[in-house]
Amino acid sequence: MIYRNITKAVFIDRPNRFIAHVNSNGNIETVHVKNTGRCKELLLPGTEVWLTESDNALRKTAYDLVTVRKSNGVLFNIDSQAPNKVVSEWLNVRDFDRVVPEYKYGNSRVDFYMERGEERFLMEVKGCTLEAEGVGFFPDAPTERGVKHIREMIKAKKEGYHAILAFVIQMDGVTEVRANVKTHPEFGEALEDAKLAGIQILNMPCHVEPDSISAIYQDAL
Repeated sequence: MIYRNITKAVFIDRPNRFIAHVNSNGNIETVHVKNTGRCKELLLPGTEVWLTESDNALRKTAYDLVTVRKSNGVLFNIDSQAPNKVVSEWLNVRDFDRVVPEYKYGNSRVDFYMERGEERFLMEVKGCTLEAEGVGFFPDAPTERGVKHIREMIKAKKEGYHAILAFVIQMDGVTEVRANVKTHPEFGEALEDAKLAGIQILNMPCHVEPDSISAIYQDAL
């Protein structure tokens, strides 16, 4: 996926999880942070960031903060909407007969439903923006919603679906995502249950530029 109207800026601070202050060409701007996670190791004063301009003239903030250069020089995409768009692009060039986003399953909506002949697939997507020593970790903040999604995948597997949990790695150089059990032990337990239940865990490495993110995962489902 490609962002239009990308602008470079310097991060100043983040008063709350929804907004940040940045210096853009000498102007102090209040921008929307497209990630409600903590991102504490990324959003540090003086850090290079990239903004994309909103096309909604009625918004209070004109820009979204989408890309960050970590202190180690690696670019991170922190847009929480990007993983589903990346996976959608990836799925649509695979050999599925049908791909349906936001599929109603029980009392919930699953990120993707796919068909290939008589086979049925359900996929939940998670974006990974936390890295330590070359390994990705999820989540970077407690997520009861994430635990619920895993439980739904386990249920779907029992009902005959091919159930998949995909971690979109929103940075270069990382190929593995582990549960961040220090932050949310229950998520780690749920992920282990998913593996035991036969859920396919998909680690999807990506290439990130200031104005784009794309999957480089090549294996078939």
